Parts: sequence; structure tokens; C-alpha cells
Amino acid sequence: MLQLRSKETLDHGDRGWLKARHHFIVSADGNPANTRLGSLVVWNDDEIAPGTGFGRHSHADMEIVTYVRQGTVTHEDSAGNVGRTVAGDVQVMSAGTGISHSEHNREDDPLRLFQIWLLPRQRGGTPRWDSRKFPKSDRAGRLIELASGDPRNAETLLIRADARVMGATLLAGTTLTHASSSRFRHAYLAPAQGVILVNGQRVRVGDGIAAIDESELSITAGEDAEFILVDAA
Repeated sequence: MLQLRSKETLDHGDRGWLKARHHFIVSADGNPANTRLGSLVVWNDDEIAPGTGFGRHSHADMEIVTYVRQGTVTHEDSAGNVGRTVAGDVQVMSAGTGISHSEHNREDDPLRLFQIWLLPRQRGGTPRWDSRKFPKSDRAGRLIELASGDPRNAETLLIRADARVMGATLLAGTTLTHASSSRFRHAYLAPAQGVILVNGQRVRVGDGIAAIDESELSITAGEDAEFILVDAA
């Protein structure tokens, strides 16, 4: 089953410094159609103004993956981690027993990012943070894993969830096929750039599409495109 979540159906907010669209329902008065998909519970599309950001706040028992679409995010946390993650790259945070952190745009241009929250396999654990560069040339015409719950994959960032976060870039008119693993019932895709067709359904920047029990996804670029895909148990 496929469910297109067009940007017009997404919950959204505008705080001036933050413009956000929520692919998954985040409040009681949100769109009830946009429910969680297994361990995938949040997918926010955020635009953060220069010189602003999220001040110090806390999380526990959540795996948080941030894909930077434009600009640079500066991360600081109570475990002593400080890092800058630039466009095209990824940071992950395992909140574990509890961690406080801030995420700021200290640059002169807007910061755009996807922030993806996944439920961990089990509660607790030592909090951790990590980031990694993922050159777009490495994912031209193919999906590569950016973050994974499989510790055997040393090429990706490790998360403590039954899920994997993948990315690809496609030239207009080209197609790739994604075969679902038996481990994952759910998938969610959102373009970071351009337009894609997923099993024939058109998905624009700002939209997302949920797939449940789909054995295969055929993804075609309607124009030059970049997208993120999450498989989740």
C-alpha cells in the first residue's frame, strides 16, 4: 500500500526563526492520517534562519537522524560532543538514558534539514553522537545506507533501531529499484530536491510517500532529484 502525503496535508508551523512541516502527526490536533510507521515516528522538514536554532533541550530513548539539505548545523550536547554537519552529510544521536543538546544555524544562510526519529530496540543505553560525510557522487544512481541498525555495516552511521536510512541522487529520466527486506514492513521517502515518481505516484519536494508491505519500489526522477528513504520494522 502506498500513501502519498502531499505537503498540503502535513501539519506545519511558523515561529519566524523556524518553519517546519511534519510528515508524521506530532500533536493531538494534527492530521490523523499521517500516523507513525512501525519504529519510524517523526520526520520533520525544518528551515532554520541564520543565527538561530534549537536551544538546549533533552531527549531519552530515541534515535535521532539528521540529514542536512542546505547549510550547516552546529551540534553541542551534555556528553561533550561538538560538531558541524554540512549539506549532504548526516549526524546521528542515540539519546539512551538521557542527553541534552542544542542545534544551531551559525551561518549566514538558511539551514534546511530532515530530522528523523526512530524508536530504539530497547530503552536505556549510554547516550552517543556521531556524524559522517557522504559525498553525493557516491550515491549517484543508487541508494546507499547513511545510517543503519546493523552493526556489521562499518560504512554507515550506527543507530540502535531496527531501521536503515538511505539516500540517492538520480538524473532526470533515470530509474532505480528498491527491493524491500523481509526485516522491514514500512518505508518512507521524501525528496530533498526535484521530483520523483514512486511506483507511478508523483512526489515533489515538500511531499512524502509511505509504503507498507510493498515488495518493490520503482523510483524514477521526473527531474534531477535527491531523496531520502527510510526502511523500518
